[in-house]
Amino acid sequence: MSVYTTVSEAELSAWLGDYSLGQLLELQGIASGIENTNYFVTTGNGRFVLTLFEKLSADELPFYLNLMAHLARHGIPCPSPVANRHNQFLGKLNGKPACIVSRLNGKSTSTPDIAQCTTIGAMLGQMHIAGQSFSQIMPNPRSGAWREATAPLVRPFLDAELAALLDSEIALHARQNWASLPQGVIHADLFRDNVLLEENRVGGLIDFYFACSDALLYDVAITINDWCMNADDRLDAPRAQAFLRAYHAERPLLASEHAAWPLMLRAAALRFWLSRLFDMHQPRDGELTHAHDPRHFERILKNHIAAAHTVWL
Repeated sequence: MSVYTTVSEAELSAWLGDYSLGQLLELQGIASGIENTNYFVTTGNGRFVLTLFEKLSADELPFYLNLMAHLARHGIPCPSPVANRHNQFLGKLNGKPACIVSRLNGKSTSTPDIAQCTTIGAMLGQMHIAGQSFSQIMPNPRSGAWREATAPLVRPFLDAELAALLDSEIALHARQNWASLPQGVIHADLFRDNVLLEENRVGGLIDFYFACSDALLYDVAITINDWCMNADDRLDAPRAQAFLRAYHAERPLLASEHAAWPLMLRAAALRFWLSRLFDMHQPRDGELTHAHDPRHFERILKNHIAAAHTVWL
């Protein structure tokens, strides 16, 4: 989340005239993240989040908005899109596709403990189960084809050792076929800053705009790579095992997923190393942007490669 497109109070007040949300009371830009323009919005009817989409098109967006509405109806604490007077979730503001969703309670944590990792493991399992009845499909836009297309754009900025690592990992994962693993809707970005906690209870899962259809285990790997890492970017066994056990209690993991797990952790690390390299070396202009350090996922990837074995149930 970030601010690329400026919205004034007058512009938003006029736009909100198409909604039954009451009078605008406060508008505040959200500086974290890098994909969309986001504001906190307070009206006479409550607290909301306004998003203007900088990359996604109006044709792509119904998948994400319908998914959030579906999950919210099935008891998953996620933002619920607000329909306008024409019963549409998606509008247009300052030339960009835009929506407004409910703002959830809680705050993110940077230092999750075992209890919190247990909670989010269980919630991810519940989300995957709830997503099984969602009928829309969105192929993963950051799959192998994306890796192949993005690597040449960042390779000139890497030294020979890192370029060789990037190429070898892309080649390794191009040989994998995860289609036989359980598939479904995944969040694909369930980092700590995308989960709102109230002590050990999940108040909200947010920022679903990387969600797609893929192997469910890939989502588990992405999440554990963020929630269960030590300060040295190595997997923390107690937290990872607590997460996996809680997830397994909701959606039992298969033997085939166990076999795929070490490489899936590497695939998840590669995805974010590559995207952060791209965001750092091919940035877009923005008012309040923040690019994450790619070296964090470079170290995670190297540690996964070096590990003789990895944490499982």
